[in-house]
Amino acid sequence: MKISNSFLLILLVLASCSTNPLTGRKSLSLVGDAEIIPQAFTQYREVLSKSKVDNTSENAKMIKRVGEKLKAAAEKYYRERGLGEELKNYQWEYNLIINEELNAWCMPGGKIAFYSGIIPVCKNEAGVAVVMGHEIVHALAKHSSERLSQQYAAQGLGNLLGVASAGKSWGGIFNQLYPMASGLTILKYGRNQELDADKAGLFLMAKAGYDPTEAPRFWQRMRIKSTGGQKPPQFLSTHPADEERIAQLNQYMPEALTYFRTATVKK
Repeated sequence: MKISNSFLLILLVLASCSTNPLTGRKSLSLVGDAEIIPQAFTQYREVLSKSKVDNTSENAKMIKRVGEKLKAAAEKYYRERGLGEELKNYQWEYNLIINEELNAWCMPGGKIAFYSGIIPVCKNEAGVAVVMGHEIVHALAKHSSERLSQQYAAQGLGNLLGVASAGKSWGGIFNQLYPMASGLTILKYGRNQELDADKAGLFLMAKAGYDPTEAPRFWQRMRIKSTGGQKPPQFLSTHPADEERIAQLNQYMPEALTYFRTATVKK
């Protein structure tokens, strides 16, 4: 019996769905960390080489301090579930880039860039944790892999089963998702991915000892910043409505506060 390419494509896509331990959402995963992380590290080094990086100011020290706390909380979460190996390829790094864009991002593998322009909107260290926790979740939830996989599926998996040996061909798709322009690296995520990052980022910052009630306040400040006819900031996704985003954060606030109280008691 002859099996159509379309049927094989469906079978391969279904077999490649996995449930992320952080978000609990099932997603398509055709590209593993071993493939995507080296490419991400190369892109990260290229961005830093073209940017003005602040390593000495108090803000730069704060970025690294927040990053270390969030990293520790994430690693503890994975270890407690016997999933420590999931992060074995991560090489955490936190850099403050002097740039007025309202932006921040975390590459697959834990490479984080925080832009100086968003720090006034963060207002305080907890606000920085809101932003960085959100971006770290994008990496931990493998949202880049999900987007790459969606691109593969849309393109017929590179002549169907050629994905298995697509170590070079997928690089072009990666570069499309992470466009390099004027030293900026931005990946726009979908609505579900953004809400994933909001929810899990809220829990992550609370587990790291940061007051989660700062999260809806931060997004309110971002909403004000992007109104009045101004162009929406790069960091603020257009997918979830502001009201929906803030409402979800408030919905999960009681659980987040439980994590926060536990974290502060242990200090």
